[in-house]
Amino acid sequence: MAVRIVFLGPLRDLAGMAEREAPAPLDWDGLLAAVGPQVAAKLREERVNLACAGRVLADKTALLAEDGEEVALLPPVSGG
Repeated sequence: MAVRIVFLGPLRDLAGMAEREAPAPLDWDGLLAAVGPQVAAKLREERVNLACAGRVLADKTALLAEDGEEVALLPPVSGG
């Protein structure tokens, strides 16, 4: 029983991996513990978002990912 965590953009570089698995169910505190201190610090920033099962969470601290779901870590987007 696992949740797949996907690191995107600069968060992938910071984590040193594209994805990893964590035990399900996975909540906010579990996610912070699973990704390591550097990525966890970035996740606490307001501009970094989470998507769970394909939906961006309005309140990322309300994360509750179940077995087989994917949590994507979405870095800030720049553009013009």
